[in-house]
Amino acid sequence: MDIAVVGAGIAGVVIAREVVRRDPGSSVVVVERDAVATGASRRSAGLHFPRGTTPRVRSMTSYSQDYYHALRKQMPRLPIYDRDMYLVAALESEARLREVHLPEAGLAAVDPLELRVAGSPVVPPAGSGVWSAAGCQYADVPALTRALARELRPDAGFMEGARVTAVVPGTSAVTLRLGTGDILTAGQVVLAPGPWLRDPAWHGLVEPLGARVKKIVALHLEQCPEPDAPVVVFHDEDAFLLPLPHAGHWLFSYTCREWDVDPDELRAGVLPRDLAEAREVLGRFAPELAARCVSGRVFCDAYSSTKEPQIRPLDPEGRVVFAGAANGSGYRLAPAVAAETADLLGLLGGPANERSTL
Repeated sequence: MDIAVVGAGIAGVVIAREVVRRDPGSSVVVVERDAVATGASRRSAGLHFPRGTTPRVRSMTSYSQDYYHALRKQMPRLPIYDRDMYLVAALESEARLREVHLPEAGLAAVDPLELRVAGSPVVPPAGSGVWSAAGCQYADVPALTRALARELRPDAGFMEGARVTAVVPGTSAVTLRLGTGDILTAGQVVLAPGPWLRDPAWHGLVEPLGARVKKIVALHLEQCPEPDAPVVVFHDEDAFLLPLPHAGHWLFSYTCREWDVDPDELRAGVLPRDLAEAREVLGRFAPELAARCVSGRVFCDAYSSTKEPQIRPLDPEGRVVFAGAANGSGYRLAPAVAAETADLLGLLGGPANERSTL
């Protein structure tokens, strides 16, 4: 093959799609240890909001926002849904709010008394305010990933249930040994492993990046959201309430501080301490809602030390490229990650030249 992409989550599939778009004549294969969208993408909240904590992430956010907008025009039935958004933050954080959000978010202060979720008021603490923002959407990420893979299959191969057991870079090609017993040779390989940074097949290559894996916990509020229910982001807590009408419940995501976890060992589900931590955060704003959160989802994701995604060559020849560690923003930044990855692979037709072309 010309290019092999290891990992069939949202990032891997969008990367393969970008490669095929830029070089339609290339032979591309996506290799996945399980099935398409069964890793971190299956558990993703799928929230996109127009912000970034660094100039590069804001640029990537803007690019990805345009990409998804054009994608929805091309494929209207994709499970991507617009949402109103409100931000809750300390009044002294307003300058930072305006710095990290894109100008098109159009931040505007609103009356805090207007804010209600699932029939209950959300009450900002004293000294806090509420702002509305445009440009928010969310996606059913596993369904979206499968839809994009289905569209891509005529132009790229997929090997599911084929675990990579070794990645061997060479001067002219990269050899992938698979658990199926097969050997795959590719001119270039993109590693998009999500939180599986320590997989023995590539751990030695990836370890110098210094990326780490953090546990992610989100609680479910078992009430079907109204069709026009908004997203509520608690800026200072790095948490949010997301209505998921397609799933029939709300999701509350907060910042868990448990690091260096193994994605293959997170089978215990939501623990008592997870419930307690999440309820404590949500209880500051909506005690009634916090008491109604009794279940949820647990997984993990890869984080970089720079708070920016890492797209880097891993061998002297530049034949193995890592794409990931998006700090919990794999869906939100996937199109920009794909564009930067294709640039690094040396494929023409990048964002500067064909920004609006999908």
